[in-house]
Amino acid sequence: MTQPARTPATKRVPMDPMRRTALVVGVLFILTFITSIAGVMAYGPVLNDPLYIVGGGPNTGVFVGAFLELMLILTNIGCAVVLFPLLKRQNEALSLGYVTARLVECGFIAVGLLSLLTVATLQEQTTSANAASLVPISKSLVATHNWTFLLGPGFTDGIGTGIVLGWLMYRSGLVSRRMALVGVVGGSMLAASGTAVLLGVIPQGSALQGIATIPEIIWELFLGLWLTFKGFQRTAPIMVAAAGEAASRAGLAVSLPARTIVAPQAGAA
Repeated sequence: MTQPARTPATKRVPMDPMRRTALVVGVLFILTFITSIAGVMAYGPVLNDPLYIVGGGPNTGVFVGAFLELMLILTNIGCAVVLFPLLKRQNEALSLGYVTARLVECGFIAVGLLSLLTVATLQEQTTSANAASLVPISKSLVATHNWTFLLGPGFTDGIGTGIVLGWLMYRSGLVSRRMALVGVVGGSMLAASGTAVLLGVIPQGSALQGIATIPEIIWELFLGLWLTFKGFQRTAPIMVAAAGEAASRAGLAVSLPARTIVAPQAGAA
């Protein structure tokens, strides 16, 4: 009996390394949006209720918010670490500055989430005897979180992801140069608004500060979506150089065995 001919299995084409890098960075940027917004929403009551610490409700929201901000720290650092090997081809000093800014930002975020976890711990241990004395402590810890949010995502992020990364993307041409300029402008506005709040020129959470944040939000959202669904622009000089280096390495790897075969053996007759 004749066996039916088998259709040869289609080989999966491996993803280009640069496309993989763009996809990873894009997904990480999108995750920073999800974790940061969801984290603030989860915190809700502890941030808005001055008497939260004397309440008897569960602290689930605080723990969920802290976990989300911990994921925010990991995704922030991941964006910088994955991008660094590529961006250092454009300017190693600025690329290192971007990584450093991300680490500083994450340091502020870590202090902020620890302060709210402390509020949750005190709330679980509060009794009627010490409730009144713990209210000022709770307010101080919440204020600490608010200040770390300002100095981290509200100031350092504007310098790192906005100005530095935006300029690197503009110079390298890895993404749309017009949108990269939006990042530079947006980062400058975000850092300026954070400075204005720090110096008491405008109140924290004011409408003016919110407006100054919009261009930076647009830039980071654009970057996440662009890199996820489109990737780096192939015409960028960095991409051309990387492709040339990869081709050179591939050619060297192919030619080495041939030279090894024809090479004369030592001591041959």
